[in-house]
Amino acid sequence: MDLLLDAVCVVDKEGRFVFVSAAGERIFGYSLEEMLGKPMIELVFPEDRERTLQAARDIMLGNFKPHFENRYVRKDGQIVHIMWSARWSEGDQLRVAVAHDITERKRNESMQAAIYAISEAAHAAEDLPTLYQRIHQIIGELLPADNFAIALYDERKDELSFPYHVDQRLPVPPPLSLKADTLSTQIIRSGQTLLLTPESRAGLPAPVLAAEAQPLYWLGVPLQSQQGTSGALILKSYSQHERYCEQDKELLQFVSTQVASAIERKQLLIRLQFMAQYDQLTQLPNRALFNDRLHTALARAHREQTLLSLLFLDLDKFKQVNDTCGHAIGDMLLQRVAQRLVACVREVDTVARLSGDEFVVLLENIHNPEHAIAVAEKIRLALNQPFALAGHTPQIVPSIGIALYPQHGSEAQQLLSHADNAMYLAKKSGGNRFQLAQEPRPAHEDTPQAHGEKHAQPQIE
Repeated sequence: MDLLLDAVCVVDKEGRFVFVSAAGERIFGYSLEEMLGKPMIELVFPEDRERTLQAARDIMLGNFKPHFENRYVRKDGQIVHIMWSARWSEGDQLRVAVAHDITERKRNESMQAAIYAISEAAHAAEDLPTLYQRIHQIIGELLPADNFAIALYDERKDELSFPYHVDQRLPVPPPLSLKADTLSTQIIRSGQTLLLTPESRAGLPAPVLAAEAQPLYWLGVPLQSQQGTSGALILKSYSQHERYCEQDKELLQFVSTQVASAIERKQLLIRLQFMAQYDQLTQLPNRALFNDRLHTALARAHREQTLLSLLFLDLDKFKQVNDTCGHAIGDMLLQRVAQRLVACVREVDTVARLSGDEFVVLLENIHNPEHAIAVAEKIRLALNQPFALAGHTPQIVPSIGIALYPQHGSEAQQLLSHADNAMYLAKKSGGNRFQLAQEPRPAHEDTPQAHGEKHAQPQIE
């Protein structure tokens, strides 16, 4: 029996080891003398104990179990997966079992499952926070991960931030410069995996220990991209029962490649979606996104019987700014205008740039027309304040047209047309003012002969 690679174990009615073959020391990490007389259940991984005790009761009733799997905790704290073949000897009143170590097989199966799960999460997650949470769950199925963080490095800002951070004892760290003396920044600088154990803590500088080395075990693995180290996966353990070793380091390194790819892919997708829906200069919603929001808002207003307003805004004499100061200053001016417009409205409202110097503001769920008028005046006053742009102080004033739902129409194109016409009336009246749209004409009067040729209306795509 001592030549067998599997361990032969004999346990009495009370569940204590009375015999263990030589392979038991290799599998469980205890000497044979340490195991004899020791309750079997004390070596079983806590989460598997109830299931193991039930299996033992079944065996003692005479049921042969040839393929029972559970986990044991080795003397060094590592988890081993065991497949048991066990039966009850009635005459001897003993359980006789053969333990086959399947840890490596389980490890390989878990790694492959994790790779597929991470790849699937990258496609299925709606946003980055959801992806980070799913990555945490997947890694938690491989290693103890009650304390887990994802750190990402922005080279342009020289900033290491923690977009995902779960810790039993510490709050989310503030963004760090790469020059900071911490374990996390050390991983980014070196691009190397770092495993901290109680034995290796002694060699760390005091600032590092004070910053983040409180846990007994600390495991950090870099996330590598084509541009270099883009971040790190960090695991912590405050308990002697949850330890990390060299095998865990190799496992996390293997998974980190897929994690880095998943995060990079999701970031790229989010950037592409942003580019498709937002104006690249001002970061405001573009025509397509505004169109979608306007239709949604109209449907909601119709359903809930609420009011909304549309403000169409044009910057008077903006072309002169481009001609006299240059297009770079013109671009800066549009960015500042966008910032001031956003500051004038609520978070639930939408400010969008349609083209050039034309902006629209969608005010949802307003109580009365006076609300829209007050916002228009607030915008006018805000844009009348001077702009200081790289040594230039261009002066611009807005012309604003206001259309109301349902007073001026129930469809998106109607509201835009009325708001646009009102804006041109404000401009023709000298600009730097707002104009409420006129009441819609009856259908038989709404002809070119009735009111002359109109300015080409903006089209919603």
